[in-house]
Formats: sequence, C-alpha cells, structure tokens
Amino acid sequence: MERLEVKKVNHRFGFSEILKDINFTLNKGEVLSIVGPSGGGKTTLLHLCANLLDVEEGSVTNTFLSSAFAFQEARLLPWKNVIDNIAMGLLAEGEKKSIAVKKSKEIALRFGLEEDDFDKFPKDLSGGMKQRVSFARALVVKPSLLFLDEPFSALDIGLKKELQTILIAMIAKKEISILFITHDLMEAIRLSDEMLLLKADPGHIVKKFRFDLPQNERDDRYVYGKSAEILQDEEIINTFELELK
Repeated sequence: MERLEVKKVNHRFGFSEILKDINFTLNKGEVLSIVGPSGGGKTTLLHLCANLLDVEEGSVTNTFLSSAFAFQEARLLPWKNVIDNIAMGLLAEGEKKSIAVKKSKEIALRFGLEEDDFDKFPKDLSGGMKQRVSFARALVVKPSLLFLDEPFSALDIGLKKELQTILIAMIAKKEISILFITHDLMEAIRLSDEMLLLKADPGHIVKKFRFDLPQNERDDRYVYGKSAEILQDEEIINTFELELK
C-alpha cells in the first residue's frame, strides 16, 4: 500500500525550534491538507515530507511510486519555452523527446493554454499562465503523490476554481494523492479528506478535521457551511488568533 508516514518529526533551524512531534499518515488516494498561520512551519514540514530538507529527528517514510511538487511561485526556467518547461520531468525520466513534447502539448491544452502560447518564454506569460504551466509540469509525469505549496494563493478566483476542478476530477478517479499546505480554510475544506491544524512556536498539530463527503459533491453551500462551523472551533480561534463576537 502506497503511503506517506510521518512519525515524531522535530526540526530546528539553529537554536530555533520550528516543528515538534509531528505525526500523521497519508494513504493512497487521499488528500491531506495542513493549515495554520504564516510562519508556523507549514512549508518546512512540506519540504521535509518531499525530501527537499533532511529529516533530523523522527522519520518520514514515503512508499509512493512517484511524486511531483508545485510551488507557490511557478519557478519556471526562463530560458525554456512553455512546452520545454512542461516536458522537463518526462525527459528526466528518459522519455523520448517527441513523445515528451506530444504529452506536454496535450496537458498544456487541458490546463487552458493555447497553441499560440507553446513557444512563449516565462517573461511573456502572466502570473496565471505561469501557474498553469507549473501545474502541467507537475502532473504530466502522472505522479502518485503531489505536493502543493499554497499554489492557489496568488491566483484570481476564476483560475483558482478552474485548477481546483481539474484536481477534483483526478481525485474522484483515485488518480492521485495530495499533500498540500494552505492558510485558506475554504480551500482545505473543498479539497481535503483530512485537514491538520498546525499551531506555531513551535509548529505542532493541535487538531484534525475529517470531511467524508466526496470532493466532487462539495458545492459552495457545503464549503461555506463547513467554514462557518470550523471558524467557531476553539483551536481554530486560538491558532489563527481570531476574535469572534
């Protein structure tokens, strides 16, 4: 069974304790979100899980067959055009150039890019187009596990919903497992099977929320209702330092 298992993870930067006693499991076909205020250690935890940082204390065991990462910033290579940026992962896996280009063009169209965009370089793309390319680059390799670092935070409402709809369709078909971090509760409620609340100083998990309704059945009414309910939770109020009257 493919899974990501995090046990008793602690992390420091110098003398600063960033994360303390982190434990959770992400199973195949599930979506797990980690929410919390800025500066709470969410990105550090995601990087540890994605093997972008070395685990110093505790363990992270990843048995997923493959993984990909989409960052908050698109991080495209400025000297490569749209298709070449998308094809990078395929070529790194040894795919033939002609097949990699074909697959990259197909997924670019799926993510709302047009043929006229294929030869453009990052400097010629809007922020939204760059993020489309970033998602296409991550998903063209068909990863078993997708890591997302607040990838929707800088997007307009329309594009955010469009990209989330693509992910929800993949989730419904059990094509992918996702671990993502966000400070947006509605985003977490819309996409997650389980949401972990990370409180800062140092980052530690104080509560877990489970959502059993399939993602493709969660309309705005469900998301708004759950958000209003969760915003009354004492741990949410304390963690985000909310003052509700």
